[in-house]
Amino acid sequence: MTDLPDLTELRRLALLHARAQRVPAAECARVLGRVRTADGDAPDGWAAQWTRAGDELARRGRQLAAGRRYGLARFPYPAGEFGRRAHELSVRSFDAWRTTGPGRRAGIGRHEAELPGRGTFTAWTAGLSPGGRRPLVVVMGGIVSPKEQWAPVLARAGALGVAMAVTEMPGVGENTLRYDEGSHRMLPALLDGLAGRADVTRAHALCLSFGGHLALRAAADDPRICGVATVGAPLRGFFLDGEWQSRVPATTVLTLARLTGHPPGEVLGALRGWALEDAPRVPVTYVAAARDDIVPPDEARVLGPGAEVITVDDEHGAPAHLGYTRAVLLRSALRALGVGGAPRVVAGALAGLARPRVRRVRDGVTR
Repeated sequence: MTDLPDLTELRRLALLHARAQRVPAAECARVLGRVRTADGDAPDGWAAQWTRAGDELARRGRQLAAGRRYGLARFPYPAGEFGRRAHELSVRSFDAWRTTGPGRRAGIGRHEAELPGRGTFTAWTAGLSPGGRRPLVVVMGGIVSPKEQWAPVLARAGALGVAMAVTEMPGVGENTLRYDEGSHRMLPALLDGLAGRADVTRAHALCLSFGGHLALRAAADDPRICGVATVGAPLRGFFLDGEWQSRVPATTVLTLARLTGHPPGEVLGALRGWALEDAPRVPVTYVAAARDDIVPPDEARVLGPGAEVITVDDEHGAPAHLGYTRAVLLRSALRALGVGGAPRVVAGALAGLARPRVRRVRDGVTR
């Protein structure tokens, strides 16, 4: 296994992320048609061609759209000079959007945090205020997801009646932490840093994939976290089932190796101690994808009968159900935080989407 993903697998996985970022399928086909290699520094390589697509949009003043292409250019992690430049351009484009473009109206800010002795990380914030009384929603993606992809959710913080902080997994984007058994302490550190500008005694973690696993570990130790909502989080089987691990996409293995510092051939075995043993103490909403090839289909069983589990016919991260799952997870967060009613932005999002075929499990009963 090399330190570069296989181009065929990279194309397949990136198409899912492109759909989640609302990059048109026709544009994906055009860009991918120019890509000849996964080599981060090759002119016809992955990072160079997606960066070119971002540059074209940036020249037209479409900063947020450009940032999404730069995000794909550094997918699944910045490889080579082109990949590192794409990451920088993604952050710069988002910053331009929030300060000079339509995002300015949302009052999006930047918060820099530190976990002493371990490193620094950054969050984009919205809805904060001096002496802030709004409860806090912490948002985080998985091991390939930079925080800039959450612009639409940040822009709605005011309408939702919450404060919001969007950050990244250790080793992703601007997060300089090593992804290890102590990484979950970054969330309490984030709450500490936002105290006084939001009610951090009422915090909910809306964290996807590996971010959901990290959030559940944090919630076990920090009573300020009152709930977790996630999609496709690895919990137990992913870490312990050797047969399942043999089928995990190589891109996922390579990314985990890069973030943890373990060799690709050893990284999954090195994470065995990360498996959750007990049901969480907080309410959990878990969206599972029936065709997930990263997380076992029965992973949510460890959550116990008190969790709400929703299964959709989709792949890892449920990219084809993005609007639906975001609305469901936001509604779960608001319910856990005790935010009154169903804010129009959530109700509208749910009403405007085709309801997917789902299987709900609450209190051990399928509905």
